[in-house]
Amino acid sequence: MLILLRPTYAASMLHSTIQTYKNAYSGLSRETWLLSVIMLINRSGTMVVPFMTLYLTSPAMGYTIADAGIVFGLFGFGAFCGAYVGGKITDKIGHFPVQLVALVGGGLLFFVLGQVKSYEMICGFTFLLSFVNEAFRPANATAIALFSKAENRTRSYSLNRLAINLGWALGSAVGGVLAARSYELLFWVDGVTNIFAGVLLFIYLKPSQQIATEQKPATTTIENTKASSAYRDKTFLIFIGLTVLFAACFFQLFTNFPVFMKKQKGFTEEFIGVLMAINGLTIALVEMVMVYKLETKGRNILYMSIGMVLTGMGFLILNVPLLDYSLAVVMIMFITFGEMYAMPFMNSYWIARAKPHNRGQYAGLYTMAWSAAQTLGPIGGSQLAQHAGFTVTWYVVGALSVFTALLLYKLLK
Repeated sequence: MLILLRPTYAASMLHSTIQTYKNAYSGLSRETWLLSVIMLINRSGTMVVPFMTLYLTSPAMGYTIADAGIVFGLFGFGAFCGAYVGGKITDKIGHFPVQLVALVGGGLLFFVLGQVKSYEMICGFTFLLSFVNEAFRPANATAIALFSKAENRTRSYSLNRLAINLGWALGSAVGGVLAARSYELLFWVDGVTNIFAGVLLFIYLKPSQQIATEQKPATTTIENTKASSAYRDKTFLIFIGLTVLFAACFFQLFTNFPVFMKKQKGFTEEFIGVLMAINGLTIALVEMVMVYKLETKGRNILYMSIGMVLTGMGFLILNVPLLDYSLAVVMIMFITFGEMYAMPFMNSYWIARAKPHNRGQYAGLYTMAWSAAQTLGPIGGSQLAQHAGFTVTWYVVGALSVFTALLLYKLLK
């Protein structure tokens, strides 16, 4: 009897799982799916960022970890400025032209950056590239808010993140193979995918008259506009400060972590690429269903805090003396689940506070927080690693992630 029940139970579980996945992806608009497909193509070429530090410290380039940290810091500073300008312009002219110029312009700048070799030119073009690239994010975030409904907005952002991480998984895996042969190939592939994503945006998401009308802000007095400014929302500004702290820790995954794994632990570029791919694939398989189960429970601040704690624990694992392949996978899984708990609900938090006429401001500030972290995290982390060693670095990063989680829960709850 038990033997007969087992296949039925297994079939029931399989059907339930399939239905859960189906429900998690249902109800999202055509435009949301198109934005995600464009993001997938764009991020499939995201190969330069995780290998930039290795590229600059390679024998062919000959720069130190501290030099690479400054370049990555300039990347973050350019992103910070680009996010601010992108958010402002998006509120004025709409999301479509900002996204289009950022994608095509960023693709062309990737080609240029791969050819320059002097440190000053690398610094200059890194700043310019990140400025143009990051102007895309607030415009893209505004578009997702526009094309989604309140009841599925978190899932709409999660679908976009799924596309980012699926592209990241593919890009990291292929990037590891390409980097082992020629770092210059990474810049060419990134440039081509950026431009291709821009072409798809131009073909399939041209703004209609209806969308253009929806994007125009409602008539308001100057006083009301100022009162609803994201820059005057004190609670949101506290959230932005905590986001900077957490993101500065998280970005160590793309700067200090690859160098530590290769130069301190002897892992290959291919394995580092596999770890990044595991991160992206796990998010692609799990996050949408997880958000579908959690988004209606009203515990967003708790989920964000849990995610930050898990991320901190992941970095602390790097100080285990006998770090082998399996433990490296465990470490990346801690950070992956931390990311899945924290980031979708961080997006939900800012969009819930925004209004149609100031979404660009809120999106810009949120993007600026991550961009500021791209400056502070790499510079601080690389300097700490250079002068105090990686062991101290991972203790500081892990402890700061946990401390940020406690502050977030206490101050915002």
